[in-house]
Amino acid sequence: MSHAKSRADLPGLEKTLSISGLEFMQSVLNGDLPAPPMAETLNYRVSAVAPGEVTFRGAPKFDHCNPMGATHGGWYGTVLDSCMACAVMTMVPKGSLYTTLEYRVNILRVIPEGMDVIATGTVDHAGRTTAVAHGEIRGAEDGKLYATGSTTCLIMQPKAS
Repeated sequence: MSHAKSRADLPGLEKTLSISGLEFMQSVLNGDLPAPPMAETLNYRVSAVAPGEVTFRGAPKFDHCNPMGATHGGWYGTVLDSCMACAVMTMVPKGSLYTTLEYRVNILRVIPEGMDVIATGTVDHAGRTTAVAHGEIRGAEDGKLYATGSTTCLIMQPKAS
């Protein structure tokens, strides 16, 4: 029997603000904090975390296909948004958080259903209020480039309540 996840399973704002973004992402990687529910839904997981870089590994399933049977562009977009934004998270200081302002995806080739891919996000700039990152999805076995992306994120310092 599977455990139904709820909002109570997520770390929440207080916990998020109590540690640096790098500590947060390392805690997700080592299982001390839960992965986001979206990652399970779309079949990907954090596989590496370093300052300014986060890597995910996953594979699209049949459930992620468009009506033509190819991997839906939303799968590419979500995986790229996740790795790029999480890379930004590694640069966010304790007491701050971020949100994606915009992202762009360029799909270069179809990822076949079930093919294992590696998505890496890398920070290009992290300032006090904004950050810019880029990402790519490559085949885990063939090393081919399947998609690229870029993002701009807003870094925020919420006021104490």
